[in-house]
Amino acid sequence: MFFTAADCDFTSNLEFHRRIPVTGDVISSAKRWDSGDGAAKRRRALKLVDRALSKRQYKSALSLVKQLQGKPYGLRAFGAAKQITKRPSAMDESELNTKDILSLQPLVDSILDSIQPCLQISAERLESLIAEGRYPSRCEEEEHLICAQHEAGHFLVGYLMGVLPKQYEVPSIQALRQNRFAEGNVSFVGFEFLGQIDSIKILVENADIKNLHERENKGRQENKGTISLTKLNQFSCVILGGLVAELLVAGNSDGHLADILKLESVLVWLGLPKSDADRHLKWAAMNTAFIMSRHSETRLILAKVMALGKSIGFCIDTIENCLQGIEI
Repeated sequence: MFFTAADCDFTSNLEFHRRIPVTGDVISSAKRWDSGDGAAKRRRALKLVDRALSKRQYKSALSLVKQLQGKPYGLRAFGAAKQITKRPSAMDESELNTKDILSLQPLVDSILDSIQPCLQISAERLESLIAEGRYPSRCEEEEHLICAQHEAGHFLVGYLMGVLPKQYEVPSIQALRQNRFAEGNVSFVGFEFLGQIDSIKILVENADIKNLHERENKGRQENKGTISLTKLNQFSCVILGGLVAELLVAGNSDGHLADILKLESVLVWLGLPKSDADRHLKWAAMNTAFIMSRHSETRLILAKVMALGKSIGFCIDTIENCLQGIEI
């Protein structure tokens, strides 16, 4: 993702910006419709959700989704992701030593290795990135695949953790031909707390803090933000969803810088000491990797549907159909 001044406008909705090339006709591969009346009822209900979202009636849309949550032919997957338990001090050793968790360690290490350089950018370098942006290292064909997967990663993790996507936008094929760096975005209901955060100011002021003791003290002194632990956990994993998707598909990521800086600005705003922030990031990396690795096929199909610009309700129905009969 290009990191520009436009990317840093976090004062209204949470938007995960990314260049999303549009794919061809993938409707047939994205559909797994159940011909029964139950599935038809779900689609009709999701049309009401789409209508509420189009009118910016986000509370009504979320209420409709919660009414369908967990019901037969309703929204079985919303907020139903199996997750790694978060401990106050450390993750349970018996849980971490299971075969599935241990197999994720290389991916988790890659996530943390990708995050760390973003947190060590100097104020001067940060301002330069904001002003100039940066250029992709991949060819256009590779970007086409990776960009769609990045956005689908945000969408899928949010939905499975109980955060409703409220809108997204992808550039048309024509827009991409005119500007290869055209951007897409996904925003979510419930992350309005970002409107309280002057992210650019926070990041620039904290970019040159190198001393651990100074960072610990600064965190305690400037603890002025408040959100629930559940909200922080959801936000952190949703943010990392794009990075994890890129790592799973390509083994590396070009588009995660702005996302990680958003996450860092929130942790600073909350006043988390560095030790607590590091522990939280480790858990978020593990949890996001765990969720994403279990639902690779769903992410692939969702990315194709999102590239076509289908409605939020259509994307949700796609997820539900992909996960029908599968442990979430």
